[in-house]
Amino acid sequence: MTVLSMTTRPLADEAPRAQTAQPMVRFRDVCKSYGSFTVLNHLDLEVGANEKVAIIGPSGSGKSTLLRALMTLESIDSGVIEVDGDPLTHQLRNGEPVRASEAHVRRVRGKIGMVFQSFNLFPHMSALKNVMEAPVQVLGMRRDEARERAVELLEMVGLGNKLEHYPSQLSGGQQQRVAIARALAMRPKVMLFDEVTSALDPELCGEVLNVVRRLGTEHNLTMLMVTHQMGFAREFADRVCFFHQGNILEQGTPEQLFGHPQHERTRCFLSAVNEAS
Repeated sequence: MTVLSMTTRPLADEAPRAQTAQPMVRFRDVCKSYGSFTVLNHLDLEVGANEKVAIIGPSGSGKSTLLRALMTLESIDSGVIEVDGDPLTHQLRNGEPVRASEAHVRRVRGKIGMVFQSFNLFPHMSALKNVMEAPVQVLGMRRDEARERAVELLEMVGLGNKLEHYPSQLSGGQQQRVAIARALAMRPKVMLFDEVTSALDPELCGEVLNVVRRLGTEHNLTMLMVTHQMGFAREFADRVCFFHQGNILEQGTPEQLFGHPQHERTRCFLSAVNEAS
């Protein structure tokens, strides 16, 4: 079993953030369609600072599109997305909302890190260089500082002995942990996880979920996680949102949603998931 060594000091070079009334992430009346298929249907969602939200639901219900819209990997048709009080897709000019400039989008998106189903590592770079690259190229960080940061993060996710290994020399679980370290290297305030264990053998899921679990308990991060791991969602999340047809049909604490679901559609989904596991 891999032993994970994780520091408890904040990931960003800042004091711990106190909970405030302003949400860290806000979707207001967000719509997104592909032709006649509506994937986000007037979605409203607020996520507080340091809150951990699990997003569950059937395939095609809009879960991953929510995360991809937040990363501006998908454009929205209408509505507003805000991150840490800043509008993501527009900005105010002379008091009027206008389409956001690329510079504005990059600045706001820089507050977000995302880990995908596929690891998306650079195959020609070692684990160390995979984690170093974006801080140097995007943040303009000095290479010695980026290297120190990358070593710290790889040690944190239990890969301090794999610094010079290439992706082809790592297991799927190890590659996913490198991907998590790479996202954290950009010092995000918000971390998004899109089915991060779906490409892994069941025996490797635990090592990745252990990293996510410790990030949630030991660091000041707002976290949104799309997952089919119901047991982990129940343990990990402050709140669980059940998506259906592009919107949140039901949400509540894990105890409420898993223990006492109110909607028949939620009950059917959870029953089907339990039977399949």
